[in-house]
Amino acid sequence: MLTVIALKALVIWGGILVLAVANGALRESVLVPGIGNPAAFVVSGLLLSALIIGVAYLSLPWLHISRPVHLWAVGLGWLALTLIFEFSFGLWQGQSWPELLEAYTFKGGNIWPVVLVATALAPYIAAQLRGWV
Repeated sequence: MLTVIALKALVIWGGILVLAVANGALRESVLVPGIGNPAAFVVSGLLLSALIIGVAYLSLPWLHISRPVHLWAVGLGWLALTLIFEFSFGLWQGQSWPELLEAYTFKGGNIWPVVLVATALAPYIAAQLRGWV
């Protein structure tokens, strides 16, 4: 059963990844030209956090989990996958470690650490919103 949950959680994370890429495209093509870099990063980070929690809310019935330990495991799994993807993709693009770590400093309105916290907490928050916890 845990293998099925893990596979479903991986599929859901793939959907979150697609939303994150679309969110980045929206930020760069619409938000940055319209409201500038710092505000665009804040709006984009809040929007992505809300989208991740929304995906978790919609996917919980399919995941069929409600025990806190499972909710935390899925959230932390999504966080790990996100970090692995983020660092692997950045390194593949030739970015240095200091460049990659700059996203974690809140510099220029970048609230990426908030998005990561939202990612880890999303299944638990979604379960609370559903009244399951």
